[in-house]
Amino acid sequence: MSTAFFLQVHPTVFWLAVGALLCLLEVVVPTAFTAFMMGISALLVALIARLLPSQIALQVVIWLGLSVGFIVLTHRLMPKRKISSISDATEAETITEILPEQPGRVLYEGGSWRAVCGDNSAIAPGQKVYVVGRQGTTLVVVPKNLLDS
Repeated sequence: MSTAFFLQVHPTVFWLAVGALLCLLEVVVPTAFTAFMMGISALLVALIARLLPSQIALQVVIWLGLSVGFIVLTHRLMPKRKISSISDATEAETITEILPEQPGRVLYEGGSWRAVCGDNSAIAPGQKVYVVGRQGTTLVVVPKNLLDS
């Protein structure tokens, strides 16, 4: 296909193709509705392009405006992420040994989590621990017998 072919494509067909590709992109790569909203905007601009086929710059401005508007609207309507905090010490069990200053794995709330020991001691596998904090996706744990005594 040559560059001349793309120059001969009607703006409506171009915007329909862009809209379809952006909507399909959202299915393949989840982008929090950003690509989908840009695709919907492109489909709306395809309708406008039927009325104003020679106004390419205006179509691009309308597409950008609609995209920004839809993205802002959908992000405001989406439920807010719940920021998790570990207010009370919660019990977990070690799956692997946790060595001083080395991460290991713990079973916490039904899932396997990366964990480090908060007091830089070694914890054997199968031991009960308390989760006392979190650093990103790594839990900070201390041996249960340390807090129980």
